[in-house]
Amino acid sequence: MARYLSSRSSLRRFRRSIFVVSVLVIIAASYYAYRVSYHDRPPGTQRAAETVAPVPEAGPEPTLSEIIPTPTSQPNPEVDELIAGAMACINAEPARIIEARDRLNELLPMPMSAEQRQLVKEQLSQLADRWLFSRTIFPQDKLCGSLQVRPGSLLSTIGKQFRVPYKILMEINNIPYAESLQAGQTIKVIDGPFHARIYHSTFTMDLYLQNTFVRSFPVGLGQPDMETPMGLWRVKPGGKLITPTWRDPISGKTYQPGDPDYPLGSRWIGLEGIKGDAVGRTGFAIHGTKDPNQIGTASSQGCIRLHNGDAILIYNLLIPGLSRVETVE
Repeated sequence: MARYLSSRSSLRRFRRSIFVVSVLVIIAASYYAYRVSYHDRPPGTQRAAETVAPVPEAGPEPTLSEIIPTPTSQPNPEVDELIAGAMACINAEPARIIEARDRLNELLPMPMSAEQRQLVKEQLSQLADRWLFSRTIFPQDKLCGSLQVRPGSLLSTIGKQFRVPYKILMEINNIPYAESLQAGQTIKVIDGPFHARIYHSTFTMDLYLQNTFVRSFPVGLGQPDMETPMGLWRVKPGGKLITPTWRDPISGKTYQPGDPDYPLGSRWIGLEGIKGDAVGRTGFAIHGTKDPNQIGTASSQGCIRLHNGDAILIYNLLIPGLSRVETVE
């Protein structure tokens, strides 16, 4: 009987040992998987989504000020030559889209005529339809990649991980509902955040993904004595709203979304000033408009107005706390 009890005791000790070893192996494997993040992989490889991703509290300062244009009265021959080289990439078989994009984007800080700059931006905008606003992922693109969805992952969590609103991930991946995301599904992701620069002199907004130009939009700005302040803004946390109730600070009238004269259009993107004349300024926003004729004019109370369709796109791209909006002359 003693021998039988001793045998059972030894068996229990052996099973406990096997269990402890198994747990240690699982912990070691989990730690290794954690260490191998998508940042350690070369461009163009598949990236693994984390099921839990914290909301970043602060994004990197944009360097858009380094590409403020220097206009010239005459075309820059060097720019013409470089544009021709980028166009050769576009027309190659197969087309070298990412190389063309990067070449054109590098031209933006160079002195050039207004016509040359317009051509560069038009080409970059057309390229964005191919590398950004589509499901296509090009090799060597450091701004976009693919991701295989893990069980339990949410689009909102993936958006936070890559510093973009999840709405744009739904759009480019043709995902009708956020809840329809499936484990094992491979989706295209964008490495954000997006930023914007607004030019008072031309009533335009330039959109950037990190420091890569994407597209320009016409805007309306503040009227005399209520000018849109110059400086650097941040998209306000909690400041993105769909047709919010708004009280006109001048007339005191409160507007509801269903009012026929509701002035804010389709979206509201609240801003908070962090540099220049914008520091400490509140109540300013990027929003749509009920009157498209006000786009391209100085007629607002200081806010930045967009066509309603453009306001929806910008709303789906800028992320609170991370996206910067720079207003310059």
